[in-house]
Amino acid sequence: MLKKISVFFERFILVEEETVDPQHALNLAIAAILIEMGRIDNQFDESERAKLNTILNQQYGISDDEISELTSLAEEELSDAVDYYQFTSLINQNFGRTEKVAMIEQLWNIAYSDGKIDSHEEHFLRKIADLLFVPHSEFIKAKLRIVKD
Repeated sequence: MLKKISVFFERFILVEEETVDPQHALNLAIAAILIEMGRIDNQFDESERAKLNTILNQQYGISDDEISELTSLAEEELSDAVDYYQFTSLINQNFGRTEKVAMIEQLWNIAYSDGKIDSHEEHFLRKIADLLFVPHSEFIKAKLRIVKD
């Protein structure tokens, strides 16, 4: 993803094998993608921030301090040259289809938290869904579940 977020992420996965918490590394990969969803349209408003924090705290156990640091790092750099492979590959290794679809739904939830879906948000979501091998039909169903509520 962004260079500084990658360095932050690597601090948690590139330490001695016996001290790595694989679940925490996975949660941070998820957090990085969810945070990028919030800021992808360059308008990371309070509704998106609140939805993001709720999902990261309740679903993935990411601490407020880690959320704050990751969010700050993501907002520092607004580069279009982004690589999500290191994050999505970890998710692919650990998530089944149901969990991946749930994550896509969470991304839609963040994107739609301000009441609209920007074209940048939809493009990002399509890219992540493709990297996670989520079928297009599931991608659309997830969107409709969020937009209808």
